[in-house]
Amino acid sequence: MRAFRVFIGFDNAETVAYHVLSHSIQRHASAPVSITPIMRSQVDSLYTRPRGPLESTDFSMTRFLVPYISGYEGHSLFLDCDMLCQADIGELFLYGLAYPDKAVQVVKHEYVPKSATKFLDQPQTIYRRKNWSSVMLFNNALCKQLTPDYVNTATGLDLHQFTWLKDEQIGELSRDWNWLVGEYEQNDKAKLLHYTIGGPWFPEYANCDQADEWYDALMEMVKPYAHVQLPLP
Repeated sequence: MRAFRVFIGFDNAETVAYHVLSHSIQRHASAPVSITPIMRSQVDSLYTRPRGPLESTDFSMTRFLVPYISGYEGHSLFLDCDMLCQADIGELFLYGLAYPDKAVQVVKHEYVPKSATKFLDQPQTIYRRKNWSSVMLFNNALCKQLTPDYVNTATGLDLHQFTWLKDEQIGELSRDWNWLVGEYEQNDKAKLLHYTIGGPWFPEYANCDQADEWYDALMEMVKPYAHVQLPLP
């Protein structure tokens, strides 16, 4: 049995979000899952371009290194860290088996953001295929265009709009697997909640839509250590 390979974007401003997502994935998984953070400090030998003014996270571009890091073998799943998993992540990998001709599979959102800014006052940029790249199931062998050199030099729009693929190579995942909290209506049955505007780990979004689900996951993760008292500085 091979473990499902999951890569999660990591940003120091959202450390707790990364860990809660990781916990929620493992909590619901029916088979082994290997989770790897995509940390800028760990891919400096591969990724050398400076962070641009429109890059809201450290992993805005480094996510496209996943096929290379995976040795262009098998399937790998990339997720933004501002998510919460509420179902068996193994279900997503079934799409890879069902559609082996697809280089990448995504939720094909068609929407216009409701606000001009998002978390940490980052600009809410509008572009074609927005948020498609926040959940990507890569068929790594079909993504050999994504070399470190290409990821370092391609424009952000080329990467996020998948111009490196033909349209027919882009498969479609169920929208339940990238439910945009605050952009879509509340969905208690969503399999993967995406707090794309901002999540409860930011004070400004403490009471955002479906915040309770995230708090419940956080408390489930830390409850075994509730007795631990940290020394005051």
